Amino acid sequence: MKIAFVTAFYRPAVDGPGNVIWEIGQRLAKQGHDVHVFCSDSDKKNTIKEKEAVEDGIKIHRLNNWFIAANFATFFPSVLKRLWKEDFDIIHSHVSGHSYHFFSALISRLKKVPHVHTTHCCWTTGFRSRFARLLVWLDYRTVLPLSFHWSDKIIAITPWELNQITKWGGKKDKIIVIPNGMDSILFKKVAPNKFKKDLGIPKDKKVVLFFGRKNPVKGVSNLLKAEQEILKEREDCYFVFVGPDEGEEHLIESAAKTNNKIINLGPIYDKTKIAEMYQGSDIYVLPSYREGLPLTLFEAMASGLPIVATPVNGVPYEMKDPDNGLLVQYGDVKALKDAIVKLLDDDGLRQKISANNIEHAKKYDWDIIAEKTLGVYESLLK
Repeated sequence: MKIAFVTAFYRPAVDGPGNVIWEIGQRLAKQGHDVHVFCSDSDKKNTIKEKEAVEDGIKIHRLNNWFIAANFATFFPSVLKRLWKEDFDIIHSHVSGHSYHFFSALISRLKKVPHVHTTHCCWTTGFRSRFARLLVWLDYRTVLPLSFHWSDKIIAITPWELNQITKWGGKKDKIIVIPNGMDSILFKKVAPNKFKKDLGIPKDKKVVLFFGRKNPVKGVSNLLKAEQEILKEREDCYFVFVGPDEGEEHLIESAAKTNNKIINLGPIYDKTKIAEMYQGSDIYVLPSYREGLPLTLFEAMASGLPIVATPVNGVPYEMKDPDNGLLVQYGDVKALKDAIVKLLDDDGLRQKISANNIEHAKKYDWDIIAEKTLGVYESLLK
């Protein structure tokens, strides 16, 4: 089967949908499928020089990105020409509302090739400029309904999306829910003490982890406020931030200069090192304003970490309070602080949640998710 994935950003850009494509794509490539990724040549900050590459069996085509509108919408119209010239059995676009979603659906329609679309839960306008909100408003009333109409199958990553998809023109009989997943290496014990040792953190101290894009939408500033209050009262924990800078790193760096128990690291890509990071931590915090169904949620669960998170979008469908962790409202710094402190203090609760999370995560192995996605393709080609 010859498969074309279309998305805004792909490796080395740090991007959730791009990572989903990589996880599924490499598994399909190992089965002998011809897997292609068409994406912009932007890593969100700079232009990626290597335009054509083959990585993990996936053929990558990075196309000239004209601009990024309102800090979120890529525009690389040459994808139209590339999809038109080459024949594929399936065209699968990711993230609703972007121009390439429309272009992919249009080409699929014209060439009579099945089009699959994964939404990735992009249904909020918070933290966007007035101009960006206007673009979203126009897009969701014009381009998005047509793109959904031309899609043969729409994959939602969480049940929360179902009403939103139908609101903007998606038909119920086209929708299937397939969640994101996580890698099985996270179930295996690696070197859990290595992460603390490398950072100079004593074994008897607890680590509270943030792993994600350092972006305002991720709630970094609220987490820093909560952490600084906690560190005024206790010295038995460290707070570690891991991920690429998308506007908030200066806040973390500033806090780290005044307290050596706040540690700021760049992104980590290697799966073994990611496993070491999770297994060397004690609590995972996800204080976001919005989320689709974050990969890190399942990764933290598979690693046995109790979680403190906000009940936004797809999160509460997979994380139950108190079975999998503690939920706090976005922006409530006191509640965020209290939840972290509760997990730091209650060893029994942490252990109970840890066991629950390991069991819950088993059904989200990427091997299972890839097979479900392949099943969608095969159903359309019958």
